[in-house]
Amino acid sequence: MKSAFRSKKEVVYDIIRENILNGQHKPGSRLVIDELAATLGVSQIPIREAISELEADGFVTTAPHIGATVTHIDANFIYEVFALLESMEVICGRAACHVMTDADLETLNTLVLVMDGSLDKPNIWSEQNKAMHLFICSCGKTELVYKMLKKVFDHWDRLRLHYLKDIPGNRLEKAQDEHKRIYDAFVTRNPDSVERVLREHNQNALASYIRLLQSAGHLELSKEKL
Repeated sequence: MKSAFRSKKEVVYDIIRENILNGQHKPGSRLVIDELAATLGVSQIPIREAISELEADGFVTTAPHIGATVTHIDANFIYEVFALLESMEVICGRAACHVMTDADLETLNTLVLVMDGSLDKPNIWSEQNKAMHLFICSCGKTELVYKMLKKVFDHWDRLRLHYLKDIPGNRLEKAQDEHKRIYDAFVTRNPDSVERVLREHNQNALASYIRLLQSAGHLELSKEKL
């Protein structure tokens, strides 16, 4: 059982990470250790430790004579993000298919149905979407994949909030139809069916977001999927 105790480094990590995700710490901005220590009321040690972990997770970049800065965002990163999402969701989805209980299936169905009420609130829907996919992964008890999937979703959130603040409602409606097909696939307890609908869901989302990024001039029209 995970301890309720959280170290200063963990608290600082979460604060800085959240500020990076919501844009308070903008891409390319410097993370000055003594300023952060003063603002957060801690010594420089947990700040350094948190920045080191954030660098390992890809949110921070350090360079000689410059120090730590928030990693820049490139719209092309969407190809890598969705390749990782698809791969990891297939792994944990197939695992979950074998062990999901009837109660788990009922919870999944509830999570999907609740999202129907957030189609006009993209940010809320996106948080619910992340929770739903992470729930599937938790059912599979693939702990390492779960930890990695959370980090990839954080990178997707950062990319989404920077480039795709207003996701069209028609994409969310299509995604909801796909979520219901994902649920139906889990009900069959057929891992091949689960894998197929998960891959289709990720590939449809990627194609939709690529079109949006291209129409806004953030991606070249000739860019191909990895």
